[in-house]
Amino acid sequence: MAKAYTPGLKVTASTHHEAHRVLPIPGEVKVAEGDTVEADTVVAETFMDGDITPLNVANLLSAQPGDVPELMLKKEGDAVEKDEPIARSKGVFGMFKAECRAPASGTLETVSSTTGQIMIRGASIPVQVKAYLPGRVLEVLPAEGVIIENEVALIQGIFGIGGETSGTIMMACSAHDEELDAPAITPEMSGAVVIGGARMTAAAIEKAREVGVAAVVSGGIDDSDLREILGYDLGVAITGTEKLGITVVVTEGFGEIGMAKRTFELLQARSGRMASVNGATQIRAGVMRPEILIPLEAGKTADSEETNHTESGVLELGTPIRVIRDPYFGLIGTVAALPESPQVLGSGSKSRVLDVALESGDTVTVPRANVELIET
Repeated sequence: MAKAYTPGLKVTASTHHEAHRVLPIPGEVKVAEGDTVEADTVVAETFMDGDITPLNVANLLSAQPGDVPELMLKKEGDAVEKDEPIARSKGVFGMFKAECRAPASGTLETVSSTTGQIMIRGASIPVQVKAYLPGRVLEVLPAEGVIIENEVALIQGIFGIGGETSGTIMMACSAHDEELDAPAITPEMSGAVVIGGARMTAAAIEKAREVGVAAVVSGGIDDSDLREILGYDLGVAITGTEKLGITVVVTEGFGEIGMAKRTFELLQARSGRMASVNGATQIRAGVMRPEILIPLEAGKTADSEETNHTESGVLELGTPIRVIRDPYFGLIGTVAALPESPQVLGSGSKSRVLDVALESGDTVTVPRANVELIET
């Protein structure tokens, strides 16, 4: 049977997943191998150096840089409070002394007799890494972090914004092709992962943010709505660091696109379950997909829920795919044929192609590079 290979987008009811939770700099791991953790469990912690605040004491006291050390009221390593006197001039005949006050709280780190400047180091900044994925600690990486494992339903999206979050799955739409607008968002959805159908509007996302929704997941979004939410045009870069107070994941693409029926039904069947969501996306080298992870019910394994695993990246007859280029962008279908010989495209160039049987019943021919596998 003919086969081909293409990048894949995973949508599976059951798979074994490992989450690597690593600190940006060495620190302390808070859990042990074999421990059970929840999404908000702190698994590792470290401290980054505080901000530096410079101050030119020589200028402020009209003194020579070399005289600054003996004018200091505090020595290197001492703690200082904001507005506390830290240096004083000798004055004239012991009178008319000028004082220099600390511009910030912290530790006096350096006093320079060369420049006349001092440096105040702010308090250390704690950096915590949470488990994100509920599960079992598979491995501890000393001074770095941990690897957490669990059996989950996994849905990868096309695009997302906002960082990691978690909450209970709640359905806002009753059909995969129903638009998600503001009236569908209710106060009861506070802290939840809200599932829509087709395009989500800017009004819906703003209402969700006001209500305190953890994440919104739907089939599509218009670029003008995205611009309205962010306040700027999003360039080609990595997302996930946006300070919106909400995470947004698009499963299909931009525009009036309904969520794939299979994806919608998978999420609908798990309404009321906890889910971990990450909107971080990177489309250049080192591709990163936004994801929804739903741990299986206690006592179940990856083999105990209905699933249909395929060889990763393989295209063959019947494989579910999504078209990712115009003129059929966002359409879902299955591989109907894999012609062996390259064919001439409308542009006049030659390319390997495949026939796609769309959900509408039509069959179209597209370049193989224009499709993405929906891995099951």
